[in-house]
Amino acid sequence: MSEIEVQLKKGVLGLCVLALLSRGDSYAYEIASRMAAAVDMGEGTIYPLMRRMQSDGLVATYLEESPSGPPRKYYRITETGRSRLAEQVEEWRGFTAAVDGLIEEAAAPSPDAPMEGPIAEEPSHDA
Repeated sequence: MSEIEVQLKKGVLGLCVLALLSRGDSYAYEIASRMAAAVDMGEGTIYPLMRRMQSDGLVATYLEESPSGPPRKYYRITETGRSRLAEQVEEWRGFTAAVDGLIEEAAAPSPDAPMEGPIAEEPSHDA
């Protein structure tokens, strides 16, 4: 995995978690599983991220009985988390639009760039 890929993933994990939780409450393992499938995030990354998001007031927790074992800690997005999600979505869309624009410019041929392929020689008028 490239350094840019690692840094991009780290930068958007919180945004992705808030987006998931905006659709409904969830527990950490379920969040980690969905994130692993979507953005190849390691499961161990989710727990420190969830603690940080809770201390920042973006998510709140509650316990719910589980049919298969001890109660599960569920996370829900808070109003502060919803506000942060809206801000981050706007920033993300602006950022990705700017990056897409730069990539499109790089992929488009420049009007000053030489044409590729063999150059046809002008016919000779010597004969």
